[in-house]
Amino acid sequence: MTTKAILLGISASALFALSSNAQSDHRNQEPPSVDEIFEKMDKDEDGLLSEKEVEGPLKDMFSKIDSDEDGFLSKEEVEKAPKPSGKRPKRQ
Repeated sequence: MTTKAILLGISASALFALSSNAQSDHRNQEPPSVDEIFEKMDKDEDGLLSEKEVEGPLKDMFSKIDSDEDGFLSKEEVEKAPKPSGKRPKRQ
């Protein structure tokens, strides 16, 4: 084997290992806390999240989470919201 072939094999193995670690780290990541959610999404800093401010699962389930139906999510409502199962649909 030539030196180039050996170096190529080592480089490919290293890249594969880094890619695998990055994917497993992402899967084991904890969901954000309610405070982190509000820090990120509460653009007008009023302590409430409007439907315009939220994204992802909160946006998809907004009307279910908004238990008092005032058009805003409070920290208490987000704390009581059902947690995502963590199961993602399979890619095709």
